[in-house]
Amino acid sequence: MVLEVREAWLAQVEEEVIEPERRIVDPHHHFFVPGGDFPFYDLPALWGDTDTHKVERTVFLQCWEGYRSDGPEDMMVVGETEWVDSIAKEAAKDSSKAQVAGIIGTAELRAGAGVRPVLEAHCQASGLFRGIRQAAAWDADENIMSMPGLDDGNLYSDAGFRAGFTVLGEMGLVFDAYHYHHQTPALTALAREFGNVDIVLDHLGTPLGVGPYAGRREAVVAEWKKDLAELASCPNVYMKLGGLAMPWNGFGYDDDSAPPSSDTVVREQQDYYHYAIEQFGPERCMFESNFPVDKCAMSYTVLWNAFKKIAARYSEPEQDNMFRGTATRFYKL
Repeated sequence: MVLEVREAWLAQVEEEVIEPERRIVDPHHHFFVPGGDFPFYDLPALWGDTDTHKVERTVFLQCWEGYRSDGPEDMMVVGETEWVDSIAKEAAKDSSKAQVAGIIGTAELRAGAGVRPVLEAHCQASGLFRGIRQAAAWDADENIMSMPGLDDGNLYSDAGFRAGFTVLGEMGLVFDAYHYHHQTPALTALAREFGNVDIVLDHLGTPLGVGPYAGRREAVVAEWKKDLAELASCPNVYMKLGGLAMPWNGFGYDDDSAPPSSDTVVREQQDYYHYAIEQFGPERCMFESNFPVDKCAMSYTVLWNAFKKIAARYSEPEQDNMFRGTATRFYKL
Protein backbone atom coordinates (compact mmCIF):
# COMPACT_ATOMS: atom_id res chain seq x y z
CA MET A 1 0.00 0.00 0.00
CA VAL A 2 1.40 3.38 -1.07
CA LEU A 3 0.26 6.26 1.15
CA GLU A 4 0.00 9.80 -0.17
CA VAL A 5 -0.19 13.23 1.45
CA ARG A 6 -2.45 15.54 -0.59
CA GLU A 7 -1.83 19.09 0.57
CA ALA A 8 -4.65 20.64 -1.49
CA TRP A 9 -7.09 18.06 -0.14
CA LEU A 10 -5.98 18.71 3.45
CA ALA A 11 -6.36 22.46 2.92
CA GLN A 12 -10.11 22.05 2.51
CA VAL A 13 -10.39 21.97 6.31
CA GLU A 14 -8.77 24.88 8.12
CA GLU A 15 -9.06 25.42 11.86
CA GLU A 16 -7.71 27.87 14.40
CA VAL A 17 -5.26 26.24 16.79
CA ILE A 18 -6.84 25.49 20.16
CA GLU A 19 -4.79 26.36 23.25
CA PRO A 20 -1.78 27.52 21.20
CA GLU A 21 0.36 27.94 24.33
CA ARG A 22 0.01 24.34 25.52
CA ARG A 23 3.45 22.73 25.62
CA ILE A 24 3.69 19.51 23.63
CA VAL A 25 6.12 16.65 23.15
CA ASP A 26 5.27 14.64 20.03
CA PRO A 27 6.61 11.18 20.90
CA HIS A 28 6.01 9.51 17.55
CA HIS A 29 6.91 10.69 14.07
CA HIS A 30 8.98 9.45 11.15
CA PHE A 31 11.29 10.79 8.50
CA PHE A 32 10.96 9.34 4.99
CA VAL A 33 13.17 9.72 1.94
CA PRO A 34 11.64 10.33 -1.52
CA GLY A 35 10.44 7.49 -3.71
CA GLY A 36 9.19 4.98 -1.15
CA ASP A 37 5.76 3.70 -0.10
CA PHE A 38 5.41 6.48 2.45
CA PRO A 39 5.26 10.25 1.89
CA PHE A 40 8.56 12.15 1.77
CA TYR A 41 9.04 13.83 5.14
CA ASP A 42 12.13 15.74 6.19
CA LEU A 43 12.99 18.28 8.90
CA PRO A 44 11.41 21.28 7.10
CA ALA A 45 8.23 19.24 6.62
CA LEU A 46 8.20 18.29 10.30
CA TRP A 47 8.69 21.90 11.32
CA GLY A 48 5.95 23.01 8.93
CA ASP A 49 3.61 20.81 10.96
CA THR A 50 4.94 21.25 14.50
CA ASP A 51 4.99 25.05 14.13
CA THR A 52 1.17 24.99 14.11
CA HIS A 53 1.03 23.87 17.76
CA LYS A 54 3.59 24.52 20.49
CA VAL A 55 5.61 21.35 19.96
CA GLU A 56 8.89 21.66 21.83
CA ARG A 57 10.42 18.23 21.35
CA THR A 58 9.82 15.09 19.33
CA VAL A 59 10.81 11.43 19.27
CA PHE A 60 11.69 9.74 15.97
CA LEU A 61 10.34 6.22 15.47
CA GLN A 62 12.05 3.62 13.31
CA CYS A 63 10.74 3.29 9.76
CA TRP A 64 13.35 1.25 7.84
CA GLU A 65 15.12 4.36 6.49
CA GLY A 66 18.72 5.53 6.35
CA TYR A 67 20.32 2.10 6.71
CA ARG A 68 24.01 1.61 6.05
CA SER A 69 24.69 0.33 2.55
CA ASP A 70 27.68 -1.84 3.48
CA GLY A 71 29.28 -3.63 6.39
CA PRO A 72 27.81 -6.47 8.49
CA GLU A 73 24.14 -7.02 7.68
CA ASP A 74 22.97 -6.90 11.29
CA MET A 75 24.69 -3.52 11.73
CA MET A 76 23.02 -1.86 8.73
CA VAL A 77 20.08 -0.76 10.91
CA VAL A 78 22.44 1.47 12.92
CA GLY A 79 22.52 3.75 9.89
CA GLU A 80 19.01 4.92 10.73
CA THR A 81 20.15 6.18 14.13
CA GLU A 82 23.19 7.87 12.55
CA TRP A 83 20.97 9.51 9.92
CA VAL A 84 18.44 10.85 12.42
CA ASP A 85 21.19 12.01 14.76
CA SER A 86 22.47 14.20 11.92
CA ILE A 87 18.96 15.61 11.46
CA ALA A 88 18.73 16.32 15.18
CA LYS A 89 22.04 18.20 15.04
CA GLU A 90 20.67 20.28 12.16
CA ALA A 91 17.51 21.00 14.16
CA ALA A 92 19.59 22.16 17.12
CA LYS A 93 20.83 25.11 15.05
CA ASP A 94 17.39 26.72 15.46
CA SER A 95 16.24 26.52 19.07
CA SER A 96 12.94 28.23 18.22
CA LYS A 97 11.78 25.07 16.45
CA ALA A 98 10.80 21.62 17.68
CA GLN A 99 13.88 19.60 18.62
CA VAL A 100 14.36 15.92 17.81
CA ALA A 101 15.11 14.82 21.36
CA GLY A 102 14.88 11.03 21.18
CA ILE A 103 15.49 8.23 18.68
CA ILE A 104 13.89 4.80 18.60
CA GLY A 105 15.75 2.58 16.16
CA THR A 106 15.44 -1.11 15.48
CA ALA A 107 17.38 -4.34 15.83
CA GLU A 108 16.73 -8.03 15.29
CA LEU A 109 16.01 -9.29 18.78
CA ARG A 110 15.64 -12.83 17.45
CA ALA A 111 19.45 -12.83 17.33
CA GLY A 112 19.29 -13.36 21.10
CA ALA A 113 22.49 -12.46 22.92
CA GLY A 114 23.98 -11.57 19.53
CA VAL A 115 21.93 -8.38 19.43
CA ARG A 116 24.03 -6.71 22.13
CA PRO A 117 26.74 -5.35 19.76
CA VAL A 118 24.02 -3.86 17.55
CA LEU A 119 22.35 -2.12 20.49
CA GLU A 120 25.74 -0.89 21.71
CA ALA A 121 26.44 0.52 18.24
CA HIS A 122 23.11 2.39 18.32
CA CYS A 123 24.07 3.89 21.70
CA GLN A 124 27.46 4.93 20.35
CA ALA A 125 25.88 6.41 17.22
CA SER A 126 23.75 8.90 19.16
CA GLY A 127 23.24 10.12 22.69
CA LEU A 128 19.57 10.45 21.73
CA PHE A 129 19.08 6.70 21.24
CA ARG A 130 16.55 5.38 23.74
CA GLY A 131 15.53 1.92 22.53
CA ILE A 132 14.02 0.02 19.66
CA ARG A 133 10.85 -0.95 17.92
CA GLN A 134 10.74 -4.33 16.23
CA ALA A 135 7.30 -4.25 14.67
CA ALA A 136 5.16 -7.33 15.30
CA ALA A 137 2.03 -6.29 13.35
CA TRP A 138 0.89 -9.29 11.32
CA ASP A 139 -2.41 -10.58 10.00
CA ALA A 140 -3.23 -13.56 7.81
CA ASP A 141 -5.38 -11.43 5.48
CA GLU A 142 -3.49 -10.09 2.46
CA ASN A 143 -5.50 -6.84 2.57
CA ILE A 144 -3.83 -5.91 5.85
CA MET A 145 -0.19 -4.79 5.85
CA SER A 146 2.02 -7.21 7.76
CA MET A 147 5.46 -6.05 8.80
CA PRO A 148 8.67 -7.11 7.01
CA GLY A 149 10.39 -10.26 8.17
CA LEU A 150 7.32 -11.87 9.76
CA ASP A 151 5.79 -15.21 8.79
CA ASP A 152 3.18 -15.21 11.55
CA GLY A 153 1.92 -13.18 14.48
CA ASN A 154 4.05 -14.83 17.15
CA LEU A 155 7.11 -12.59 17.30
CA TYR A 156 6.71 -11.78 21.01
CA SER A 157 6.73 -15.46 21.99
CA ASP A 158 9.74 -16.42 19.87
CA ALA A 159 12.51 -17.83 22.10
CA GLY A 160 15.24 -15.90 20.30
CA PHE A 161 13.26 -12.66 20.53
CA ARG A 162 12.86 -13.12 24.28
CA ALA A 163 16.58 -13.77 24.65
CA GLY A 164 17.20 -10.48 22.83
CA PHE A 165 14.61 -8.78 25.00
CA THR A 166 16.65 -9.84 28.02
CA VAL A 167 19.60 -7.90 26.59
CA LEU A 168 17.36 -4.89 26.01
CA GLY A 169 16.42 -4.93 29.69
CA GLU A 170 20.01 -5.38 30.85
CA MET A 171 20.98 -2.27 28.86
CA GLY A 172 18.13 -0.17 30.29
CA LEU A 173 16.56 0.48 26.88
CA VAL A 174 12.84 0.88 26.15
CA PHE A 175 10.65 -0.98 23.67
CA ASP A 176 8.01 0.47 21.36
CA ALA A 177 5.44 -2.20 20.52
CA TYR A 178 3.49 -2.11 17.28
CA HIS A 179 0.99 -4.85 16.57
CA TYR A 180 -2.68 -5.38 15.69
CA HIS A 181 -5.40 -5.62 18.30
CA HIS A 182 -5.66 -9.42 18.26
CA GLN A 183 -1.96 -9.71 19.21
CA THR A 184 -2.24 -7.76 22.47
CA PRO A 185 -2.41 -10.85 24.76
CA ALA A 186 1.05 -11.84 23.50
CA LEU A 187 2.43 -8.44 24.51
CA THR A 188 0.81 -8.81 27.94
CA ALA A 189 2.60 -12.12 28.44
CA LEU A 190 5.89 -10.53 27.36
CA ALA A 191 5.42 -7.54 29.67
CA ARG A 192 4.69 -9.78 32.65
CA GLU A 193 7.84 -11.79 32.06
CA PHE A 194 10.00 -8.69 31.59
CA GLY A 195 8.76 -6.30 34.23
CA ASN A 196 12.14 -4.54 34.17
CA VAL A 197 11.61 -3.26 30.59
CA ASP A 198 9.51 -0.17 29.97
CA ILE A 199 7.19 -0.79 27.00
CA VAL A 200 4.89 1.59 25.17
CA LEU A 201 2.12 0.34 22.90
CA ASP A 202 1.84 2.36 19.72
CA HIS A 203 -1.38 3.55 18.09
CA LEU A 204 -3.86 2.48 20.78
CA GLY A 205 -3.16 -1.14 19.89
CA THR A 206 -4.42 -0.67 16.28
CA PRO A 207 -7.99 -2.02 16.35
CA LEU A 208 -8.47 -3.22 12.76
CA GLY A 209 -11.43 -2.22 10.61
CA VAL A 210 -10.67 -3.46 7.09
CA GLY A 211 -10.54 -6.82 5.34
CA PRO A 212 -12.20 -9.51 7.48
CA TYR A 213 -12.73 -6.94 10.27
CA ALA A 214 -14.82 -4.55 8.15
CA GLY A 215 -18.37 -4.23 9.48
CA ARG A 216 -17.39 -5.92 12.75
CA ARG A 217 -16.43 -2.86 14.76
CA GLU A 218 -18.52 -3.77 17.81
CA ALA A 219 -16.89 -7.21 18.11
CA VAL A 220 -13.42 -5.81 17.49
CA VAL A 221 -13.88 -3.12 20.13
CA ALA A 222 -15.11 -5.66 22.67
CA GLU A 223 -12.01 -7.81 22.12
CA TRP A 224 -9.76 -4.74 22.10
CA LYS A 225 -11.20 -3.51 25.43
CA LYS A 226 -10.86 -6.85 27.18
CA ASP A 227 -7.26 -7.35 26.11
CA LEU A 228 -6.27 -3.74 26.77
CA ALA A 229 -7.53 -3.95 30.34
CA GLU A 230 -5.30 -6.97 30.91
CA LEU A 231 -2.32 -5.20 29.39
CA ALA A 232 -2.91 -2.15 31.58
CA SER A 233 -2.44 -4.34 34.66
CA CYS A 234 1.28 -4.41 33.78
CA PRO A 235 2.79 -1.30 35.43
CA ASN A 236 5.72 -1.25 32.99
CA VAL A 237 3.45 -0.73 29.95
CA TYR A 238 2.46 2.71 28.63
CA MET A 239 0.04 3.78 25.88
CA LYS A 240 0.41 6.03 22.85
CA LEU A 241 -2.85 7.79 22.11
CA GLY A 242 -3.14 8.19 18.35
CA GLY A 243 -2.63 6.39 15.07
CA LEU A 244 -6.32 5.67 14.45
CA ALA A 245 -6.33 7.58 11.15
CA MET A 246 -4.28 4.89 9.41
CA PRO A 247 -6.25 3.19 6.60
CA TRP A 248 -6.31 -0.23 8.26
CA ASN A 249 -8.30 1.13 11.21
CA GLY A 250 -11.21 1.43 8.80
CA PHE A 251 -12.46 4.98 9.37
CA GLY A 252 -12.02 5.68 5.67
CA TYR A 253 -10.92 9.30 6.03
CA ASP A 254 -8.39 9.03 3.20
CA ASP A 255 -11.17 8.01 0.78
CA ASP A 256 -13.53 10.89 1.59
CA SER A 257 -13.98 13.92 -0.65
CA ALA A 258 -12.67 16.13 2.17
CA PRO A 259 -10.65 15.40 5.32
CA PRO A 260 -12.35 15.25 8.72
CA SER A 261 -12.62 18.17 11.09
CA SER A 262 -11.41 17.84 14.65
CA ASP A 263 -15.05 17.60 15.75
CA THR A 264 -15.55 14.62 13.42
CA VAL A 265 -12.47 12.91 14.83
CA VAL A 266 -13.68 13.49 18.39
CA ARG A 267 -17.16 12.20 17.63
CA GLU A 268 -15.96 9.03 15.91
CA GLN A 269 -12.87 8.17 17.96
CA GLN A 270 -13.07 9.66 21.45
CA ASP A 271 -14.41 6.47 23.05
CA TYR A 272 -11.16 4.66 22.20
CA TYR A 273 -9.10 7.41 23.82
CA HIS A 274 -11.16 7.68 26.97
CA TYR A 275 -11.18 3.92 27.49
CA ALA A 276 -7.39 3.71 27.13
CA ILE A 277 -6.89 6.68 29.48
CA GLU A 278 -9.26 5.08 31.99
CA GLN A 279 -7.26 1.85 31.94
CA PHE A 280 -3.71 3.22 31.94
CA GLY A 281 -4.20 6.57 33.66
CA PRO A 282 -2.86 9.87 32.28
CA GLU A 283 0.51 9.21 33.90
CA ARG A 284 1.02 6.30 31.49
CA CYS A 285 -0.54 7.88 28.38
CA MET A 286 0.96 10.14 25.71
CA PHE A 287 -0.66 11.69 22.65
CA GLU A 288 1.22 10.97 19.40
CA SER A 289 0.94 12.31 15.85
CA ASN A 290 2.24 9.32 13.87
CA PHE A 291 3.10 11.82 11.14
CA PRO A 292 3.34 11.76 8.22
CA VAL A 293 1.37 8.48 8.12
CA ASP A 294 -1.73 10.02 9.72
CA LYS A 295 -1.21 13.10 7.55
CA CYS A 296 -2.72 11.05 4.74
CA ALA A 297 -6.03 11.61 6.57
CA MET A 298 -5.81 15.00 8.32
CA SER A 299 -3.57 17.97 9.04
CA TYR A 300 -1.41 18.40 12.12
CA THR A 301 -3.60 21.30 13.23
CA VAL A 302 -6.77 19.21 13.05
CA LEU A 303 -5.20 16.19 14.75
CA TRP A 304 -3.87 18.06 17.78
CA ASN A 305 -7.05 20.13 18.03
CA ALA A 306 -8.92 16.83 18.30
CA PHE A 307 -6.53 15.66 21.01
CA LYS A 308 -7.04 18.88 22.96
CA LYS A 309 -10.83 18.55 22.73
CA ILE A 310 -10.64 14.93 23.89
CA ALA A 311 -8.38 15.91 26.79
CA ALA A 312 -10.57 18.80 27.96
CA ARG A 313 -12.42 16.69 30.54
CA TYR A 314 -9.23 15.92 32.46
CA SER A 315 -7.46 18.07 35.04
CA GLU A 316 -4.61 20.35 34.03
CA PRO A 317 -1.92 18.08 35.57
CA GLU A 318 -3.48 15.09 33.77
CA GLN A 319 -3.51 16.94 30.46
CA ASP A 320 0.09 18.03 30.92
CA ASN A 321 1.07 14.41 31.46
CA MET A 322 -0.60 13.26 28.25
CA PHE A 323 0.71 16.12 26.13
CA ARG A 324 4.23 16.30 27.56
CA GLY A 325 5.06 14.76 30.92
CA THR A 326 4.59 11.06 30.27
CA ALA A 327 6.64 11.10 27.07
CA THR A 328 9.37 13.14 28.75
CA ARG A 329 9.68 10.61 31.57
CA PHE A 330 9.32 7.48 29.46
CA TYR A 331 11.95 8.50 26.91
CA LYS A 332 14.16 10.34 29.45
CA LEU A 333 14.16 13.47 27.29
